Amino acid sequence: MEADGFVSRRTSVETPGVESRVTGAAAGAGFRWMGGRLLDTTGGFVGSLSPRMAGEQGFAPVLHRATPETSTSIEPEIDYEGLPQEAATTTHMLAGAVAGIMEHCLMYPIDCVKTRMQSLHPEPGARYRNVMDALRQIVRTEGVWRPIRGVNVLAVGAGPAHALYFACYEKIKFSLSDAIHPGVNSHFANGVAGCMATVLHDAAMNPAEVVKQRMQMFNSPYRGVLDCVGSLWRHDGPAAFYRSYTTQLTMNVPFQALHFITYEYLQELLNPHRQYNPSSHVVSGALAGALAAAATTPLDVCKTLLNTQEAQAIHVIQAEAATASGAVGAAAASGSRHISGLCEAFRTVYRTGGMPAFFKGVQARIIYQMPSTAISWSVYEFFKYIITKRQHERRLRGDRDGDK
Repeated sequence: MEADGFVSRRTSVETPGVESRVTGAAAGAGFRWMGGRLLDTTGGFVGSLSPRMAGEQGFAPVLHRATPETSTSIEPEIDYEGLPQEAATTTHMLAGAVAGIMEHCLMYPIDCVKTRMQSLHPEPGARYRNVMDALRQIVRTEGVWRPIRGVNVLAVGAGPAHALYFACYEKIKFSLSDAIHPGVNSHFANGVAGCMATVLHDAAMNPAEVVKQRMQMFNSPYRGVLDCVGSLWRHDGPAAFYRSYTTQLTMNVPFQALHFITYEYLQELLNPHRQYNPSSHVVSGALAGALAAAATTPLDVCKTLLNTQEAQAIHVIQAEAATASGAVGAAAASGSRHISGLCEAFRTVYRTGGMPAFFKGVQARIIYQMPSTAISWSVYEFFKYIITKRQHERRLRGDRDGDK
């Protein structure tokens, strides 16, 4: 159903056939049908559907004579889930960029704690009982600004990464949903769209993640972001910025698939008409983030190891290699300075801590992801709603000016 360039994905009445009959009649009379209301060519309110009296079934159309007063005083409902096609991509990108920057910047101190708690061999000064204990110790021993060290590089990466992420997700979700079952939400389409969006997101975000986690480590040797980038480039080359990319994808593809499917499912339960509802966006985002975070923590531990190249973990590998193969093996092992690949990361984590090591920092990860995804979705939906509302108001004003 189209109305003034908006494609509605929900019906405003439950009685089958009512809306289609009204829509057909309205089209023949030069009217438009939108969100349960009948509008004239200038966007003025002409009629609506109201319930019949008790004992009668369905809805009865109630027509109103269009007057200048009613045309200007009653604005049509805005369906922000069906954006104008020519503006949808830019709207999603702008809303996504703002949401991504706010999400990562606000939750950065918890992210710093998560990175440290996932250390396989933490130094004595970096051993924490829980998230709050970690924050207290970091501020007390390293200064009040230490938990946000490196936040600037993450903000620079999060903007374009989340712009691509949400724009790709919305485009693929609607295209696949229309192909599978027009007008109905498809969990399969949500999962596929989330996976494809993750590929673009991680390609833009991975270098920022590497630098960020190097800056977050205890006793980080880098003076600042530029020093970290320059040191990585000189010693390891450009490949260092994408050493964990395959692991990141292996973690984030199931994470985002589970995240989006859960979010859309909860939206069907809490917000079935898909209106702008901040509380439903916050609750759905938080629960979806918590579930996906807990399920993918082992992969996140491996990703952190690949990004930080923790020295103690590398020494363990070298010592084991030296013991197993003697002096020649020791010389060869000393030249192996990097942990590369998901399989080697899995072996290293298991050798150093067994199965419990795969769930290091799970508490911090869930505490980080719940508000993080809640912030991301609520900010994204808010900006999408505001931008769409203003675009629609400008379009209506333009139509009215053209008819004068």
